[in-house]
This record gives sequence, structure tokens and C-alpha cells, in this order.
Amino acid sequence: MTTRTATTFPPPIPEARRWLDGVTFPPERPLINLSQAAPVDPPPPALRAAMAEAMERPEAHLYGAVLGNASLRQALAETWSQHYGGAVDAARIAITQGCNQAFAAVLTALTTEGDEVILPLPWYFNHKMWLDMSGVTAVPLATGADLIPDADAAEALVTPRTRAIALVSPNNPGGVEYPPETLRAFFDLARKHGLKLILDETYRDFHSMNGAPHDLLRAPGWDETLIQLYSFSKAYRLTGHRVGAIVACPALLAEVEKFMDTVAICAPQIGQIAAEWGLRHLGPWVAEQRQEILSRRAAVAEHFPKLAAKGWTLLGLGAYFAYVEHPFAEPAATLAPKIVREAGVLLLPGSMFYPKGDATGERQFRVAFANADSAGIATMTERLAALDWPLAAPGGGK
Repeated sequence: MTTRTATTFPPPIPEARRWLDGVTFPPERPLINLSQAAPVDPPPPALRAAMAEAMERPEAHLYGAVLGNASLRQALAETWSQHYGGAVDAARIAITQGCNQAFAAVLTALTTEGDEVILPLPWYFNHKMWLDMSGVTAVPLATGADLIPDADAAEALVTPRTRAIALVSPNNPGGVEYPPETLRAFFDLARKHGLKLILDETYRDFHSMNGAPHDLLRAPGWDETLIQLYSFSKAYRLTGHRVGAIVACPALLAEVEKFMDTVAICAPQIGQIAAEWGLRHLGPWVAEQRQEILSRRAAVAEHFPKLAAKGWTLLGLGAYFAYVEHPFAEPAATLAPKIVREAGVLLLPGSMFYPKGDATGERQFRVAFANADSAGIATMTERLAALDWPLAAPGGGK
């Protein structure tokens, strides 16, 4: 018998951490950990103080509303309406235990076993894992050298079992920001075929574009097609407090409520209180964090020529990520532990973001630079450029 969990692969981040077992990193050459897209610094002092004060409120230790605290839903609706220039009210907001749970809740509400969801490649591995465990087929949508998916190519993959198209922008793992016209084309495609467009905007706060990255919420009846997912973890450093959100039509959220009540009952109260406080008070601080991430993005672009001279290619860059192609003969899954041992750099191989058997990912690595400053990024490029291993033959073969 194959269980639900046995249908999918082991989680990649714990696997990558095991590559550190038994490896020592001297003080003069410490590990540069570029494996996970989660801030390691704590929330800012003012937010920590607000969270400490919240601990004294009796209601902070009780179950809350299944779809989230009313005041947080209202605050996010106001923020969303202002940012996107569209009308969003609290009835179209649900609060979840992180954005991964938001995806799981939405897909449970939309699909049943044997259904299909289109995912562009490289895909976010947790999205693929949830679809596997749900008995839903993840239909891979190949992308070109720019990693931008094409709506016409996606339309060729639509079948009677297709229920949704799931996009992540800014993209994880590719880093690329999908242009507004790309997002509009996918919205129109989904609407044409009666599908849902799931748009995961976990990294929205670090988009290089000033203002809204798309105008989809201005479309009449947008919530008949569009479902947006969001995470408070990155903007406010609340990763351990697990607070995410869904923006969708009330009818879908009524189905999500069944999932939430069964799985979690409600998102954590302290996390919700912190998220609301952040929305109402930390706008300037988040803007500063965005500028810091953009400076790290610029540092990757500045120092990448050292790697380009050695045959590396920069495929995508944005938000928390760079996505690169390596020049070596061995596959990325084999090289990743070697890079830890020989260069003191922890990266995720592209094979973690592609279907099993697709050799494309074996040429690639994801670089999560959210916790590496500009100096660390420069050091990373120097260490990788110093690797002297057999090169792949022209065309990618050994």
C-alpha cells in the first residue's frame, strides 16, 4: 500500500542540512548558507515589544476565528486595496498558518483526486509535494531561458481535469518577476477556461517595481478567477509564528474554513497580532528591508561576472533568489554536497525544482541570498569561481 505521504519526495531543506553533518568550517572560512529563503534575524525591537505586550492579553491564548482575527483581515484588506488599486474587503481575506498552508487549503477546496494543476518550471517543491499527497497531478509547464512562463504554451496543457494554474511571482526558485502582461495573459487564460489562477506573492514586498506588480484586482469580477496567497514571514521576520493569507472570493473561503477548522482551528494568535501591528506600524521599516534586499540583488549582478568568466550563467535574479546554471560535468545533486565540503557554500540543486528524470535541473542551482550581505555574496562568487572541476561538454553532456 502506498500512503499519501509516500507519493512524494522527502523535504529538500532537511536533506540539504544533512550535507553539513561531519563537515567543519574554520573561523577564517565560515559556512555561507544560501539554502533557505527565510530571514534568520528576529523581528524588529518595536514589533517584539508589541508581541510581548500581547502575551498579557487573555484572548491571545485562546482559539480565534477560523478564518483569522477580524481586525487583521480588515487591516490586510485595507493594505491590499491601497497597494493594488482594487476593491478588497475583509470577507475576501482568510488568515492561515503560513503561506504553505494557504496553498494547501486552496488546493483542497478546489481539487479532488485525479485533477490537474499546471505549475511552471522550475517549480516550488512544497507546491509539488502537496499536489502529490492530494492525488492531484502537477502538470509541468516548461519555461525558456528567461524562466518566464508563456500562457499560450500553458493553454496547450489544459484538459478537462485542469482546475488551476499556480504561479509564484517574484518567483521561488527562479527569482524572476513575472511581467504584468504575463500575469494578465494567465488571468485571461484561466478566465477563458473557467480555471482558477493561484498567484503566490510571498515575496511581493521585495519586488523591484515601485507600486503594484499587476492590475488584476481592477478587473471586473476578479475574484471569480484570481486567488492570491501571501506570507507575513518575510516582511516582518515572523517565520516561526506561521501567518499567511488568502485573498479570494467568499464562496471559496467558506470551503477553506472547513479545511482550517479541521487542520489548525486558527492561525496562532501572537503571530496574527504581530502581523496586524506590522501592517499598521512598520511600513517605513519594511521599505528599508526592501532596499537592503534590492542592494543584495545588485551585489549578485555586480559580482557574477567572476562566475560568468568560468562558464556559469545567471538565469534569474530577484527578491530572495538568484538562479544559476553551472558549467561542470557532474550533476547538481552530486555537486551540491561537494560544494559544501570544498567551498563552504550551501546551495540547493535545481533537481529539487524539476520532475524526477528531467535533466534540466541537474545543470542548475538556487542561490537564496536573503541572509548574505553584499560582502558574503562577493565571497560566495569568489569561492565558486575557484572550483576547478571537469567541465560539461558543449550542449550540456559529459
